[in-house]
Amino acid sequence: MSAAIIIPARFASSRYPGKPLVELTGATGERASLIERSWRAATSVSGISEVAVATDDPRIERACIEFGARVIMTSPDCQNGTERCAEAMAHLTESADIVVNLQGDAPLTPAWFIEDLVAGLRDDPKADVATPVLRCDGAALNGFLDDRKAGRVGGTTAVFDANKHGLYFSKEVIPFTTKHYEDADETPVFHHVGVYAFRPSALDAYPNWPVGPLERLEGLEQLRFLENGNRILCVEVEARGRQFWELNNPEDVPRLEKMMAEMGIA
Repeated sequence: MSAAIIIPARFASSRYPGKPLVELTGATGERASLIERSWRAATSVSGISEVAVATDDPRIERACIEFGARVIMTSPDCQNGTERCAEAMAHLTESADIVVNLQGDAPLTPAWFIEDLVAGLRDDPKADVATPVLRCDGAALNGFLDDRKAGRVGGTTAVFDANKHGLYFSKEVIPFTTKHYEDADETPVFHHVGVYAFRPSALDAYPNWPVGPLERLEGLEQLRFLENGNRILCVEVEARGRQFWELNNPEDVPRLEKMMAEMGIA
């Protein structure tokens, strides 16, 4: 089964306008934009037939062409990255059996996260979509809780059933627990990593469904699949010593740069 990666990117983010073009400094002092670093992450994944950036903004298009990425221009009416991927899918060089949405604000996504994700969807014929989840240690969980106390939108958490099919995703920390965890402790909370693998039929149907109340409240695009009866496979991945964080707010820039320095990512 062939797999392609599409990286949706838009300039007019409500929380962080211009985010894809924000430059991050790596461990060697090299500065590169968020979208370029996300593209580099995508091109490091094995078994992928094609990588393309999907955008509606000429500034992002120009930047991507400069560093060598293929760009698919999409409508400005796309409400989220999944809708943008659905539109871009029709313009891939070759049709793919699995289409991966690697969001353009997750440059620290390790290649094996996506490789495990694609393998998980291939092996579960009942799933329409697959997405990775990472068990939080105490340090990660406490970081989520600190963000919420400060009124910041941090990472997304996920809960799932015995078959690893998603029950819910939230920007709140779920499941609720009163226990205090030390930094190295294993916790029952799973960080949802913002990457998705779709069967083309599910991705093609997505833009035709109305935005449901849960998606509207949480601002999480994957909830539209659950609200319309689709199964999302939650694939548990291993960090293997890697740190992971998405760039959601300007305050996340130094956090990501610190992580890149500690991991030696140029």
